[in-house]
Amino acid sequence: MVSSDQRRRQLAREKFERQQQRRAENRRKARRRNAVIASALAVVLAAGAAAFATGALGGDDKDDTVADASASTTPSKAPDPCEKPAPGSVKKLSYKKEPALTVDKSASYTMKLDTTCGDITLGLDPAKAPRTVNSFNFLASKGYFDHTKCHRLTTSGIYVLQCGDPTGQGSGTPGYKLPDENLKDPKLKGGVYPAGTVAMANAGPGTGGSQFFLVYQDSKLPPSYTPFGTIKGGQDVLKKIADAGEATGQGDGAPHATVVIDKATVTK
Repeated sequence: MVSSDQRRRQLAREKFERQQQRRAENRRKARRRNAVIASALAVVLAAGAAAFATGALGGDDKDDTVADASASTTPSKAPDPCEKPAPGSVKKLSYKKEPALTVDKSASYTMKLDTTCGDITLGLDPAKAPRTVNSFNFLASKGYFDHTKCHRLTTSGIYVLQCGDPTGQGSGTPGYKLPDENLKDPKLKGGVYPAGTVAMANAGPGTGGSQFFLVYQDSKLPPSYTPFGTIKGGQDVLKKIADAGEATGQGDGAPHATVVIDKATVTK
């Protein structure tokens, strides 16, 4: 007999996986659409046309989590426990290929997130996930994460805060994809990502980019998301964010708290 609590967790996991699949399909559609637009533009230019509509080359479709949040009629009424973001704007950065591997696999790296809700410190593991840690070291050095929102909070079934998207909508990437790493980590035994895990979000195998999630409570998930570090400090910050709730009241959407990474730094 499956309990109602077990069934609820199962439904939450299934929803999470469906969303990942939809994101992958949205990205494939966007790439096909952009290829068609690029071909049409080439024809126009060859014919000597001098102008085209601004904004024709659009980005990925919006994440369905954001759509759910905007459609909700029962937003959270809890007070926002966080401060206003620091002055500044998100940098529009994109790279054609993954950065060259320069991290020291035998060293330890720390990523500090100065957020509007408080500091969160992450210990990164280059020995087990060298390409992922190398990418985060590179992106942080370029200011890629600065002023970005943590756009997703799940509070039912799985318990994660998702960050690292410059669009704030769940569709942003650094322009390149990372391979999956460390999926056989013994810490993931029983299909559980334990509290304190730092892992990559993705839209399917081999599609890691810049988005990552922080597990603030044990969460049952398939071992499909690269674990590349642990939360070393700031658990109280994550608790404050989780306690403020998810904005729609549905348990999966934008956090009610204003969670913005004012500055992200990686140090060896």
